[in-house]
Amino acid sequence: MRIVPANGIELAVETHGDPDGFPLLLVGGLGQHLVGWHPDLVASMVRRGYHVITFDNRDVGHSTHLDWHGPPDLLGIVSGQAALAPYGLEDMAADTIGLLDALGVESAHVFGVSLGGMVAQLLALNSPDRVRSLTSVMSHPGDHSVKPSDEAVELLLRPSPTSLDEFIARAEESARVIGSPEFAVDVPWLHSRSKQLWERRQNPAGVARQLAAILVATDRSAALRGLRVPTLVVHGTHDPLIPVRGGRLTAATVPSAELLEIDGMAHDLPREIWERLLDRVDDVTHHGESLRAAVQ
Repeated sequence: MRIVPANGIELAVETHGDPDGFPLLLVGGLGQHLVGWHPDLVASMVRRGYHVITFDNRDVGHSTHLDWHGPPDLLGIVSGQAALAPYGLEDMAADTIGLLDALGVESAHVFGVSLGGMVAQLLALNSPDRVRSLTSVMSHPGDHSVKPSDEAVELLLRPSPTSLDEFIARAEESARVIGSPEFAVDVPWLHSRSKQLWERRQNPAGVARQLAAILVATDRSAALRGLRVPTLVVHGTHDPLIPVRGGRLTAATVPSAELLEIDGMAHDLPREIWERLLDRVDDVTHHGESLRAAVQ
């Protein structure tokens, strides 16, 4: 891991695989650290020829924590009584541009999950010349009619764990509430990841600020209708946090976007779907490489 300057802050980043491979930027979801990507999944991407870039978004892990903003008024934002968030998804998209600049990467294939899918969409909209292809996973186009289940909301708004045991128990409950019901939970990985996360810099207020950025985001649908970047949209049919309608709306909005719906998948990436997912990622990245070659 190394720390690089980006967009006026610092981001923690790791790279994997041959630097001459196709650059693939992974943008994590709400509160996700770079160690939240399963190493076997990253290894599978590397074997397919990608130079994989993982990083801590602002306000989590070893990237800059914007603690001077304090915790946001989430209930006020939801009720319409507090309209402001400390920063927006656009700022997080600008972070990714700064990261690519710091790494000397002219453009990359971008793979974003959940909040990361929203950030990736904005990156493609605001800087299409930096995005060779877009893969938006279990996300939505900013349509706030796409709502999570009550149980998922309750899980998000609970007080933060205060011990490692509580942290692991919360991870297990999260797997039950928003995990894929038709696939077995990888318990050893869940526990090892939880321990890794606990030993890194925890920042509940930072995660809340990321959530505030989602809550105040404007609908991107109109802008996405003009997107000309090769796009794959992936969503699970059993997602309680961002229901599958979010993926369907995204795919219907982006011209020529491909939609991959995965039966039984919820708001995670179970091992059993990786090869199917990566086969489709290969398709969209190769399309992006073909377009790039045609204009060079």
